[in-house]
Amino acid sequence: MRRREHWEQVYSSKPSDRLGWYKPRLQTSLEWITTLGLGPGEPVIDVGGGASTLIDDLLDEGYSSITVLDIAEPALDLLKARLGEKSTAVNWLCADITRIDLPENAFELWHDRAVFHFLTEAKDRERYRENLCRALRPGGHLIIGTFAPEAPPKCSGLPVQRYDLDLLRETLGKEFELQRHQKEMHVTPGGVEQMYLYCEFRFAP
Repeated sequence: MRRREHWEQVYSSKPSDRLGWYKPRLQTSLEWITTLGLGPGEPVIDVGGGASTLIDDLLDEGYSSITVLDIAEPALDLLKARLGEKSTAVNWLCADITRIDLPENAFELWHDRAVFHFLTEAKDRERYRENLCRALRPGGHLIIGTFAPEAPPKCSGLPVQRYDLDLLRETLGKEFELQRHQKEMHVTPGGVEQMYLYCEFRFAP
């Protein structure tokens, strides 16, 4: 539970637009999701969605089957408050991705920007992978953003696991076929540079 307490304290102590991973618009994620050509009713999960603006934009684009999972209730509360009445169109899960059991074949798209790299223990990464492989439909898509090797070794006071492309592919497993990748520099609201590795995979179990 220490992990949950950490993130609840983070979201309770700072405005969401001052958090290290904040971006006013997740342009790369939005562009990649759009090019997948998903139907508006295809189920999407944003893991670690927190107070991210991605959900606002997906709802505006007409996506109607969205699940947001985050470990911190204050993060979800911030997003619900910002969405107002639109929040009723979203399925909310307050849970640790390494502890919850997600349903089988539930999602066509799994999006994760800045959760996976906080899992520094092998057992947590394996539990994440188990959920990913269970919940993503065959032929479905994974869009994931992690710290690249050039990024700092810590974020939000916690150590992170940094990934180059080979390590990420090895960690996720052979079921995930790489479709595209790119690096992107993120500058935090405090001015710290963090290099991200973005990848899109197709799930082919």
